Amino acid sequence: MTTLRIALCCVGPILMSVGMAPLPALAGPIGEACLRSDRPERTRPLCACIDGIAGMHLSGTDQRRAAKFFRDPDLAVRTQLSDTARDDAFWERWVAYGAAATAACGPQEPEPEG
Repeated sequence: MTTLRIALCCVGPILMSVGMAPLPALAGPIGEACLRSDRPERTRPLCACIDGIAGMHLSGTDQRRAAKFFRDPDLAVRTQLSDTARDDAFWERWVAYGAAATAACGPQEPEPEG
């Protein structure tokens, strides 16, 4: 039930933002780190979307840890290459989150005409 509430609260309004619906406030560390990053493709709707997906897939501890990747991409590489069980488990969760965020927030293919 909590996941459904998060989905309705966070993802629904983001997807409707194209129709000028108000965007949700960013509350999570991933969304805040995204907005503070120097990446040219960052936008408030994109950062809000990945933040909402993070809330569904990552614990608060994982979100805070992953938010550091925006400031220090080398930290992500070191984490991926680490041979500790803790880092391996985190990296599996991070990759699963990345796939979900890409599917929900990434560029959408246009529908074929016809």
